[in-house]
Amino acid sequence: MVSFTLNNLQVSVDADPRTPLLWAIRDHVGLTGTKYGCGAGLCGACTIHVDGAAQRSCQIDVGSVAGRTVVTIEGLSPTSSHPLQKAWVVEEVPQCGYCQSGQIMKAAELLAKNPKPSRADIITHMNGNICRCGTYHRIIAAIERAAKEG
Repeated sequence: MVSFTLNNLQVSVDADPRTPLLWAIRDHVGLTGTKYGCGAGLCGACTIHVDGAAQRSCQIDVGSVAGRTVVTIEGLSPTSSHPLQKAWVVEEVPQCGYCQSGQIMKAAELLAKNPKPSRADIITHMNGNICRCGTYHRIIAAIERAAKEG
């Protein structure tokens, strides 16, 4: 059993400690907002926070988060009222939507560290989170809106 805090709740997962955290979250806990993209840590679809830092959950073993705090898209705001989630809707960011939870979690890390990022800060920080639909201009606009209104 591996125990950790997930979205402000203490959970215990009965899985091999080498199981990727992504699968522990999705298959053992049943939270499916975190998506499987590439399985190699290259796309960012599976981005979550571990102790406040954005991490690729497909690359972290569940055993490595024992006793730590993990936040998924479901825990960012249970009512979808986080400034980024609201900005995502206003800016009509998603097309297919598959990468969006990872994009939002990566952006949330940025705004937690830098509440008023420049456009260059946003582009640099978000580099590596891939959107197959190419909505990067809307992603940037949503982050700028969330920073301004947030």
